[in-house]
Amino acid sequence: ASFALIALATVYLNPSYGKMAEFTSDTLINNVVTGPDLRKGQGGRLYVGAVNALYQLNQNLEVESRTETGPKRDNRQCTPPVTDACEEAVDTDNHNKLLLVHSARDVLVVCGSVFRGICSLRNLSNVEQLLYFSDTKGEKSYVASAEESVSVVGVMSYFTTRDGANFTVFLVGKGYGSHDSTKLISTRILQDFGDWVVFDSIIEASAVQANPFVLRYLHDFRFAFKDGGFVYFLFSRTLGVQDTKNFTFISRMCEDDQGYYSYTELQLNCSAANKYNKAQAAYVATPGEVLAQSMTSSGQYGQVSASDKVLFVTFTSDEDPSTSAMCMFPLQFINNRLVEIIGACYSHHGNINNKAAVYSPYSSKSEELCSEKPVRPSVEKSTSSSLDLKQNSSVFCVFMSLKSFKKVGHVHFCCSQLLNVVFLQITKVPVQACHLKTDCHSCVNMKDPYCGWCVLEGRCTRKQDCSRSSEDNTWLWSPNQQCVQIQAFSPPNLSCRKTQQVDISIPTLPRLRPTDSIQCVFGSFRTGGVVTVEDSRVEVTCSLPDPVQIPATPDDQDFVSVPVQVLVNNVIEVTSGKYHFYNCAATVRKNQNTPCISCVTSQWGCQWNTESHSCSDSDDSVDGNHIIKPHCPQFESPEPLLIPVGFKIPIRFQGRNLENYMGRRFSIGTELMKMTEEEVAQEEDSRFRFTGYEFSYDKQQEVNVSFHIKQSDSEKKIDSTLTVVLYNCSVGREDCSLCKHADSKYQCVWCSASRTCVYRELCLTPQPAQCPDPEITDIVPRYGPLNGRISVTIKGSNMGIKKEDIKKITVVGVDCVHQEDRYSVSTSVVCEIGPARRVPPFDLPFEPTNSGAVEVEVEGGRRGTSKVVFTYRDPKPTTVQPAKGPAAGGTVITIGGENLDTATKDDVTVSVGGVSCEVLSFGEEITCKTGRYRGQKVPSDQLMVTVKYGKNTTKDIPAAYQYSENPKITDYYPKASFVCGGRWIVVVGNGFDLIQTATMKVLPSADEFSQNTTPVEFVQTALSKNDTHLQFYSPPVNCCLDSQSLRTVLQLDNMMEELKSFDYHPDPTFNKLAKNVITETSIIIVTGRGFSKAMTAPEAQAFVGDASCHVNILQDDKLILEAPSSQPKSRFKRQRRDTTNDLLELVVKFGHGEWMVGSVYYARKDDIPLAIIIPAVIVPMLLFIAISVYCYRRKSQQAEREYEKVKHQLENLEESVRDRCKKEFTDLMIEMEDHTSDLSEGRIPFLDYKTYTDRNFFLPSIDGAKDPMITGKIQIPEVRRATVAQALNQFSNLLNSKTFLINFIRTLESRPDFNARSRGYFASLLTVALHGKLEYYTDIMRTLLLELMDEHVQNKNPKLMLRRSETVVERMLCNWMSICLYQFLRDTAGEPLYKLYKALKHQVEKGPVDAKIKKAKYTLNDTGLLGDDVEYSVLTLQVLVHGEGPDVTPVKVLNCDTITQVKEKIIDQVYRNLPYSQRPKVESVALEWRPGSTGQILSDLDLTSQKEGRWKRLNTLAHYNVRDNATLVLSRVLHTQSFHQQQDNHEEKNALLEDDNTFHLVRPADEIDEVKSKRGSMKDKAMTKAITEIYLTRLLSVKGTLQQFVDDFFRSVLCSSSVVPPAVKYFFDFLDEQALRHDNVDEETLHIWKTNSLPLRFWVNILRNPHFIFDVHVTEVVDASLHVIAQTFMDACTKTEHKLSRESPSNKLLYAKEISTYKKMVDDYYKGIRQMIPVSDQDMNTHLAEVSREHTDKLNTQVALHQLYQYASKYYDVIIQSLDEDPAAQNKQLTLRLQQVAAALENKVTDL
Repeated sequence: ASFALIALATVYLNPSYGKMAEFTSDTLINNVVTGPDLRKGQGGRLYVGAVNALYQLNQNLEVESRTETGPKRDNRQCTPPVTDACEEAVDTDNHNKLLLVHSARDVLVVCGSVFRGICSLRNLSNVEQLLYFSDTKGEKSYVASAEESVSVVGVMSYFTTRDGANFTVFLVGKGYGSHDSTKLISTRILQDFGDWVVFDSIIEASAVQANPFVLRYLHDFRFAFKDGGFVYFLFSRTLGVQDTKNFTFISRMCEDDQGYYSYTELQLNCSAANKYNKAQAAYVATPGEVLAQSMTSSGQYGQVSASDKVLFVTFTSDEDPSTSAMCMFPLQFINNRLVEIIGACYSHHGNINNKAAVYSPYSSKSEELCSEKPVRPSVEKSTSSSLDLKQNSSVFCVFMSLKSFKKVGHVHFCCSQLLNVVFLQITKVPVQACHLKTDCHSCVNMKDPYCGWCVLEGRCTRKQDCSRSSEDNTWLWSPNQQCVQIQAFSPPNLSCRKTQQVDISIPTLPRLRPTDSIQCVFGSFRTGGVVTVEDSRVEVTCSLPDPVQIPATPDDQDFVSVPVQVLVNNVIEVTSGKYHFYNCAATVRKNQNTPCISCVTSQWGCQWNTESHSCSDSDDSVDGNHIIKPHCPQFESPEPLLIPVGFKIPIRFQGRNLENYMGRRFSIGTELMKMTEEEVAQEEDSRFRFTGYEFSYDKQQEVNVSFHIKQSDSEKKIDSTLTVVLYNCSVGREDCSLCKHADSKYQCVWCSASRTCVYRELCLTPQPAQCPDPEITDIVPRYGPLNGRISVTIKGSNMGIKKEDIKKITVVGVDCVHQEDRYSVSTSVVCEIGPARRVPPFDLPFEPTNSGAVEVEVEGGRRGTSKVVFTYRDPKPTTVQPAKGPAAGGTVITIGGENLDTATKDDVTVSVGGVSCEVLSFGEEITCKTGRYRGQKVPSDQLMVTVKYGKNTTKDIPAAYQYSENPKITDYYPKASFVCGGRWIVVVGNGFDLIQTATMKVLPSADEFSQNTTPVEFVQTALSKNDTHLQFYSPPVNCCLDSQSLRTVLQLDNMMEELKSFDYHPDPTFNKLAKNVITETSIIIVTGRGFSKAMTAPEAQAFVGDASCHVNILQDDKLILEAPSSQPKSRFKRQRRDTTNDLLELVVKFGHGEWMVGSVYYARKDDIPLAIIIPAVIVPMLLFIAISVYCYRRKSQQAEREYEKVKHQLENLEESVRDRCKKEFTDLMIEMEDHTSDLSEGRIPFLDYKTYTDRNFFLPSIDGAKDPMITGKIQIPEVRRATVAQALNQFSNLLNSKTFLINFIRTLESRPDFNARSRGYFASLLTVALHGKLEYYTDIMRTLLLELMDEHVQNKNPKLMLRRSETVVERMLCNWMSICLYQFLRDTAGEPLYKLYKALKHQVEKGPVDAKIKKAKYTLNDTGLLGDDVEYSVLTLQVLVHGEGPDVTPVKVLNCDTITQVKEKIIDQVYRNLPYSQRPKVESVALEWRPGSTGQILSDLDLTSQKEGRWKRLNTLAHYNVRDNATLVLSRVLHTQSFHQQQDNHEEKNALLEDDNTFHLVRPADEIDEVKSKRGSMKDKAMTKAITEIYLTRLLSVKGTLQQFVDDFFRSVLCSSSVVPPAVKYFFDFLDEQALRHDNVDEETLHIWKTNSLPLRFWVNILRNPHFIFDVHVTEVVDASLHVIAQTFMDACTKTEHKLSRESPSNKLLYAKEISTYKKMVDDYYKGIRQMIPVSDQDMNTHLAEVSREHTDKLNTQVALHQLYQYASKYYDVIIQSLDEDPAAQNKQLTLRLQQVAAALENKVTDL
């Protein structure tokens, strides 16, 4: 994943909250940079570098200029300029690698990935204008990288020479690609100067250079910038071959350093454990005051000021790429650390605090650094938890996408709008959305550095949008500013019966201008206000509403809260609060029994009037004894406080402050007794009493009862705080023991007459001294094991009052130990039983029974015996189901047997092989959940299951359970879901049958910065499962979590497996339907966004009403649905009589998500009465019919004639195509008969073995025909030849050591610069060098193949093996096949291949072939089809060869052939019995026509050539007017110019040296021609332009003609019933054996291996290159058709089915019918080989030895050894080191032997 970090400064651009500006690229966007004006915030341009395109956009993202930068014909292996000589060149995408703005010269530097990363200069004002580009300057101009994955950064700078000349340069940092310059950092000049050319690397003493031989330090550059005279580069790199973890570094050097001597690096860590280790993007900005203060106060950076520069970097984690963090590093802090390091290097031998801190990771041309020990200094800082930036600070925004980006360009954009760059699109969005917040608190709490609350405008805005923001308190912005608040009211509250003015204190109220007004709003009451400012005190004075305008007091409180708003200018709310209006009369509601106390103790200071018995506002003017403020009259202190139920007890209490009630009578009552009130009698002083109540209450043991007291005459309540406790003895005391256990204060007794517990006075009989005997009602459990030692709970009554009362317990006559801590009074006793009593067999004549009663003896000798029986018995577990489960545990096993429900669940424990098993249920069967298996061996042995009852009884089930391997998940699909869930997910793997519960869970991913610790999970259980498949609906994620931070896991019993790349996407959004009306045949188009993120058309559902409609097409922004053919019913019933035009709901369903996207209706005609319809329809109809009949009769006759004419034309066309096929096939067969009559083996021009191997092994070569392996020559001085020959023999012996050779190959393959081309060349050299011992060569190949196979199988991609030739062994196999199949080619397959080639060549040359554009009339390749109709005729020429007698040879040519084409055909015919290499070349012959007495030399171009505008036509026979049967003379010439010499005057020479604007048959369109063509009539165009489709029938015609030859060749190659080379059988058997050795190699993979090793590796190569086996020349046009046949051969060998469509390539359509036949042929071939008799190793070795003996002498073995040694020399040190580390090599003294060879060949100084 990659991010873009977008830096912004607070420069104003008018934001548009409407549609956002958007730019969409056709290809992936690589880089985005801004023009200089845009950076200054003045509006300007944006430059976008994409794949194959460069765009110049204005500030509204509209395209001002665009230019195509690719694709270009290129190949990384070819050195620019790329010409036709580079045969590997193909159209290659040009990825933009670097964009740099050089504003001073109005230049844009653009570097791409093609042509080895050469750059160009373009006009900054118009990128279409190319100012400079050159691909001829060689390696010094290669700036960027040719590899897409290598990142490149750059920065503009300057360079001053020693002479004082000053240049603009740019510094480039880039990773190292296999074809790149090794310079990691280089300085590039922008102009020619001295020996330097544009883009030259002008500093050669570079200390920063990758070592091309070391696979270490893989750099990923991310950012480059300048500051304070330094240039900085930010990059990540790995440290070693095995260690692939990235570390991030910043490097620095002086800008004017001309040798990179000041280059220093520093490691940057983001987070303590360096989890976030890979830099992705960065930006340098000033931090602003608040952030600077925060960084200073952290104590980690030193002093940081608001103007200091800070580097902000986003990082990702190698461990979990879905997580990210941002860290900041002040540049001053980085510089200080770098100074420390430089000081350490020069002064302290590279040590800081006695620890080595310096090492050199690069090959250095300067002097060695002081130390090489890799201790990395680091700057560590976790990310800031919040970014609080003040308004005068710079602002930066982070834009990240965690999973969706590949490479997204770095965007530095200075304005208040953010550029969101995603894949193909750039969107300009505002960086803030202040307007979305509508109140001050949400605006300020947003902590958005752009947004603040504009107090006097009442909206959330940017500061510049707030008109008076410069004044204090008018624009409030976080973090330290709060919203305007009311500090206090004066008075703080007011009675609801009064009115007055209130002063509202608002300290932070903005200063108002004289034109401003202020208002207060209390509820619905509005009044004007006055602002008073004194010192720092700001008050607003307003009038309060009148009592009638105050809302009523709520029932449950004694005040009403009225909302208060302070408004400015009648509209804008500045602040708000609440004002309380109290109501004293309502205070008595709090407690009805104490009205006076409630009144006088309220917070409002009310007073109580005893006369009116009312509470009122405090009023000092009212006085008298009846007005009470602090001391209320009241009754209190009741006695006794405990009252029993059912017995009347008098209650006394105290009165206070009753002066105003002297002589009054009172009555008392309580809610519990409802209507009953008793008279209160007054005793002496202020004491009172009443007779009490006989209460009845049985709901609980105790309840509080409050009494109220009223004046008898007025019924008004006097305050009473009288509360007593009412209790009931019988509640919860059901037996005697419980009754006796009650607290003595209750005076409860057990009344034996009524057998209840009652108050003492209520029992008339005397209380018994002792309780009755204990009674036992139940025993838990009722069964116990024979060995006892389990707890038994005995339940009953009267079992003692305290635990000491229990004297003895026996169970079936066995003592049971009382467990006192578990005793419950009277009702429950717990004891632990002993073992069952063993009765001697002679005592009892019958089988003893172990059942019996339980007996409890309590204090006083009282005994109780149970009626319930307890039984001792022996549990016998016997079975366990299931018998196996995964090692992770979590399997619920069921244990069956006899008497298992002995004891209780708490007494039973289960273990499996010593691992605890959690008991889930207990009964006749026991179930438990297995734990995690700790053993090493999986699957485990059959383990014992142990069931333990209590402490003494253990029961084992031997060999009952086995822990098996945990289930494995190999794949799952699809890999995404919407958050609504419900998508059908299939998980593939094995071992699922062992799993009982499979669930899919979605959890929030935790990281070290996450704040949320509350676990949330969303779960879905598997809907179906078998051993290899699990199926789920994806769980709905119905919470606010960011869908990017979710992780999905599978819980398989105890095993948890994370589905790493499963993504949750936000639910799609739907737009309003554009079209609501549908007809029976129409489709419905639904638009929106995000459809295809996690849905496909087959899964999606849609409904119109209650009918389903088929989803035809699902794109990301569009759904195309097929409407039901007839109108369905609505899903919801409507109560309407006429439902014909009811709207039907259109519902789209993705998984569980259902969206009603709109309503649709079926178009219907309204019903009209028949009386109107009939006349209205019939009358016009009759008229219409009459007219129609007349017109019809006339037209039909005409149409019939036209139809017959067209039909006749089509029949003629069809007939002509058919006839042409027949005729051409017949012609071809006749022609081929002539050819094949000569085709004995001697006449087929097979190459000899050496040339065959040279071409197969070494073509195409970098050096071409000059390759030493083809020339067979190496430059060795004569004096050293004997020494070299001897040394090469020693080297040959060394290669024959398997230990050495395997080591040699592995060492080379581990080098990064040993690329695919080098590996192939090396393998071919090895093949030649070891040709004398092919059996040894085969052994080496097998060994390396086994390693390759193991590597691919372990990496779980076995199907990729042998797909390419990127390793030495793959090329060795290629060569091995070539060697072993040479004889088969000569004997069997060569003839049909040669016939196919000759037939194809003949067919192509039979029609016109354009010599310039290489297109033919007859071809199999649609791209090579000559589209224009060319008129031509066949001529037979009589050719006389000069100097070879009078015989003439008839040669068939076309009058439209160029002279060169004629020469080729003549040479083909005249020298047909000679192989191509022995024939004269076209350039070496001249053709002369003698129509009269004078001869005319024919040539492609001369002064007679026709000119058409600026184009010149190549001369043809028609141009020279050569007739049929004309005689031409072919003569040899010494030099190609010789026959021009007679015309060699100055004028002719100039004419022929003009620009090569030549054409043959088809002339490219020209501007002038286009103008002319516009004037031509449409009819002319129609006449000249033929229909392309009709030309395509030519492909079919050619295919049909050649079909027999193609079939013959395929049959000869793929027929196992005739001859199969032993090598093929041997190698296929080897592959079969290896497939059986690996588990995950299925039949399909095996088929792919065989296909990659023989058909694709050998036959396709031979088919495409017949000149690899025959001495022939393959022209481009023939090659194009061979390519189609080869592609068909490849398709036949694949297992995958090709779905054909109209968009399929024509070659696939052409052979679509035959491919299935060929596929079967391939399958039968492989099956046939498998059934053949095996070829033994001995037979194979004999065959190989025969090949070695027969051909080795012809090969350049010595040259191959010499070339091989060049590799040994190049990597000499590494090979020596590798051999030294190999014990086997040491035993054989291989190091010494190699040193001897080196000494002889190179005069190397060795340790000898």
